[in-house]
Amino acid sequence: MRNQIQPHLTIMTRQQTKAAVSLLLTLLSIDFLSGNRYASPSLGAWAFSWHCRLPPSPTNSFATVRASPYFLTGQRNNSRSRIRSIQLRATPDVSDPPTTPSSQKTTQSLRQLTHIEQYARLPIWPIWSGVLLFLTSRLFGTSIASNIEDFLGGRVCPNFFDAKQTSPFVLMVHHRHSFSNLDPIRFVQRLFFPEGFPSHPHRGFVTVTYCLRGGMIHRDSLGIKQSYGAEDRHDGAHVQWLTAGAGIQHEEMWDVAGDYFWWSDQELFQIWLNLPREYKMVKPKVELLRRHIVAEGQRRFPEGTTPIVEEEDGIVTTVVCGEYNGIRASVDCPTDASILRVQFTQHPSKRRMWKYALPKQHETAILYVRKGSVRVGSERLPAHHTGYLSREGEELILECEGEADVLLLSGEPLREPIASKGSMVMNTEREIQEAYLDYQRGFMGVPWSEKFSDSEWIEHVKRNPEQFDCCIDHRIA
Repeated sequence: MRNQIQPHLTIMTRQQTKAAVSLLLTLLSIDFLSGNRYASPSLGAWAFSWHCRLPPSPTNSFATVRASPYFLTGQRNNSRSRIRSIQLRATPDVSDPPTTPSSQKTTQSLRQLTHIEQYARLPIWPIWSGVLLFLTSRLFGTSIASNIEDFLGGRVCPNFFDAKQTSPFVLMVHHRHSFSNLDPIRFVQRLFFPEGFPSHPHRGFVTVTYCLRGGMIHRDSLGIKQSYGAEDRHDGAHVQWLTAGAGIQHEEMWDVAGDYFWWSDQELFQIWLNLPREYKMVKPKVELLRRHIVAEGQRRFPEGTTPIVEEEDGIVTTVVCGEYNGIRASVDCPTDASILRVQFTQHPSKRRMWKYALPKQHETAILYVRKGSVRVGSERLPAHHTGYLSREGEELILECEGEADVLLLSGEPLREPIASKGSMVMNTEREIQEAYLDYQRGFMGVPWSEKFSDSEWIEHVKRNPEQFDCCIDHRIA
C-alpha cells in the first residue's frame, strides 16, 4: 500500500508562549488525569518500567536503583512495546509499470524497506504533556501528535530491537522532554521520578548518547564528571561515547539549570551498540565528541569530533560513527558500524535526494524518522516510525519533499550469541548472571544517590573503587 504524504503542521512561537501553554495545559491535565481511562495503559507501562529494580547490593543502601524505561531486569517483551507493525509487500503491485532488465537491476541494487514499526511512546517529563499527546494521537492521528511533541516534549520512545536480527544494534531510545519552573506538576513529579537516570551499571557494550537539544550531566564510578549537550554552554560536545566494557556505573541527569522563568528543552538519542566477544571485558572508557563542520575537500579531522557535511541542496549529514562519502568519524570502535544523522533543512528545492553507498558487509540497516517524512523507493516512512531495510543492496536513496530529520544505523552483524537483560549485554545467560553477581560484589563500584554533591560523590567513589581485575577473573568463559 502506498501512503499519501500528510500535511505538515508547523508551530512557531516564543518561550513566553511555551510557558503560558505549559500553565494552561497543566491545569487541563489535572482534570484529564483524574478520570480518563485511556491514559492508563501508557502510564502503567511507564510506572512498571520505572520501578523495576536491580538485584540489591549488600554493600550499599543506594543499590536499589530506579530505572529508565529501557532499564529492565527481566526479558523484554518486544510485542508490547510496538503499537503498529507493517509488513511491506514483497511482490509488485499490478498497477506498477512493467520493469525492464535495466530498471530491475537498478532496483535490486538499492536497499528497500522490508517492514515498518511504530513503537510505543511513553509519557514523562512533563507527564501531563505526554498524556495529552497520547490522547491527541488517538483522536487526531500520530502526525499531529508528533508535531505537538516536537514543540512541547513529554514522551520517550524505546525501540526494543530483536538484537539477533538487528546485530550489532541492541536498542535505540528517542527522548523528547521539557522542564519549566512554572509547571506545578513538575515539583510533585520529581518527588517520585528524579529528573534523569540515577547511578546504574552497564557491561559488555557501548552507549552512544547524542544530544539534539538541551544536555546531560554525567558522573560515573571512575570519578569522571562531564557536561555535554547541544547548547552553547557545552562548547560543541554533543555526543558521549561510553564503552562499558568490564563494567561501569554512571548517572545521567538532565542539565536543566536556569532562572525562574526558564524553559528547558531536552532531546536526545541513546543507542546501544554491541561489542564483539573479545572486547566485552576491556576497561571502561568515556569520551565526548564535538561538532566539526567539514570544509570543502577536507579529509582529516581533529580527534574526538563528529564530522558534519553540509551540501548545497540543504542536506546536512552528521557522521557520529563510521563513514560517509569518504569522510570517517574519528571515534575508535571495534564494531563495524555507522551512525548517521541526515537533516533535510529548509530549501527552495521541492524534492531532494540523499544517496549513501552502504558497505557490503553492513547487512543490518535501520531508519528512524525524527521529523517530517522520507521515501525509500515507493514506500513512505513518516515521523516517529522505524523502518528496517533489506540486507542486500549497494545503495540507499532517501527522497524528501520539504523538511525531515532521519537517523540511520547500519552495521555488520557480529554473528555471535547474544544475551541481554536489564543493563547488561553479554553472549550467554551465565555471563549475564555473573555480571549481576559482580555488580552485587561491588566490582563495578557502588551506587550513589543522585542527591550527592560533587564532593560527596567523589568521596564515595574513592571509598568504593572499581575492581576491573576482579571482574575479569570472575568472568564465566
